[in-house]
Amino acid sequence: MNVCTVDGLRYYQFDSFDMPGVVHGIFSRHGGVSPAPFASLNMAVSTGDTRENVTANRLRAFRALGCDPDSVADLWQVHSADVVVVDSPRGAREHLGKADVLVTDRPDISLFLRFADCVPIMLYDPCRKAAGLVHAGWKGTLLKAPAQAVRAMIEHYGCRPHDILAGIGPSIGPCHYEVGPEVAALTQRAFPGAAELLIPPEARGDASGPLPPRPHLDLWAANARALREAGVRHIEIGEVCTACHPDEFFSHRAEGPQTGRFGAVLGVRA
Repeated sequence: MNVCTVDGLRYYQFDSFDMPGVVHGIFSRHGGVSPAPFASLNMAVSTGDTRENVTANRLRAFRALGCDPDSVADLWQVHSADVVVVDSPRGAREHLGKADVLVTDRPDISLFLRFADCVPIMLYDPCRKAAGLVHAGWKGTLLKAPAQAVRAMIEHYGCRPHDILAGIGPSIGPCHYEVGPEVAALTQRAFPGAAELLIPPEARGDASGPLPPRPHLDLWAANARALREAGVRHIEIGEVCTACHPDEFFSHRAEGPQTGRFGAVLGVRA
């Protein structure tokens, strides 16, 4: 991934999306106005920051990408695989519904979602000029949310899976994402025969300790598998762990529940 800096804001971009017709950025936590524990480019009011701070931060992010703030389309994120097909900006509404996937082919719309360890997944079809943005925690991953985005792009915009470019952005990596037996069992059910998605303790060298060690779930590999199952061939994985880098990104696992949310913006342009 490439790292860009504009007016003190840092955002990450996928190498494979470096072409005309698409604008995108996954923002770090730097360059905003929010105080600790939301310092400083917090994009969400859900954890206690003020609406004024969040609004100012979102304006800064949109302007850094050259996006009209009025073009925003976002959601009340609920850890689902539900898709909203966007044909107009949010406008005066608080959000466009309870869901975790947005798709559009409109050049006057900027898709926008928020993260703090969950996986931002971007999709872009340069042939049909259509895009999708996905928020995938463990629930959305096991529900194969990115595959639902691909299906929506096929149904609504005539996309062909082999034309779609996918980017899996900064999120908690397999190095930090320990899960319990219930999630491990659900993973095996969702992805039969994919033992490599659950890294056992002995493979990490930490099989001994005061508590029984648990496997670590590889959300990057799981979402990549879901995309491949949906027919997507071109997948770029950023391999940036938010829990390893809480100085760069907000991380629920590393910092606890009272932290901020970093933003991801994606849009097609004429």
